Amino acid sequence: MIDFYGLTSPNVQKIFIMLEECGLQYNFKAVDVWAAANHSAEFEKLNPNKKIPVIVDHDGPGGKPYTVFESGAILMYLAEKTGKFMSKDMRKKYDEIQWLMVQVTGVGPAFGNFTHFNLFAPKPGNEYSFGRYKSEMLRLYELLNTRLGQAKYLGGDDYSIADIATFPWTRAHEQHGAKMNEKPNLKRWFDEMNARPAVKAMIAKQGDIKSSRETATDDNKDRFFNRGKYARA
Repeated sequence: MIDFYGLTSPNVQKIFIMLEECGLQYNFKAVDVWAAANHSAEFEKLNPNKKIPVIVDHDGPGGKPYTVFESGAILMYLAEKTGKFMSKDMRKKYDEIQWLMVQVTGVGPAFGNFTHFNLFAPKPGNEYSFGRYKSEMLRLYELLNTRLGQAKYLGGDDYSIADIATFPWTRAHEQHGAKMNEKPNLKRWFDEMNARPAVKAMIAKQGDIKSSRETATDDNKDRFFNRGKYARA
């Protein structure tokens, strides 16, 4: 059994998809980051970085419980545990890992920062930051479209953790201003991903998760964004 700690962000969605794809049994435990639940002493023991998602595999290596944090690491761990969605052929495996890293180091930060400056940053005064991240986000959409014109999936011929990692970040493509009708390769992939039973299960389960985002206190918002009295700079 796996305990899965998260909420509704794209990084959490990818773990939902992976667990469903692998057919693993799990208990979902909501961590309301908008209520600073990730800053509790109990959660910090699971992840010193105080971020979601986190899993605790009670049947980990050697039959002992094992905790994994960071979404990319969780995907790789579950792929290795189950033998699914990561090739054993070294060339294919590292094609998949490279595109997983594109998501972890590029798509996630750029898309996430665009969302922050679009929805949460004060206006006016942040036009440069907003434009910077929007431009990088749209560049990455173009990159994904180009890659998917070269291969069926991001990692190559086979569906892999690279696709599982990237898909949740593209679900908001309309709000991002990414025109799918101009990106046929990406649209073909997106539609296929969106139709997978594991993705449908993730979307259904996400709909049942409650958070205090809309009612979060100013203090909890400041803590979430590392601003105000929580700023380091």
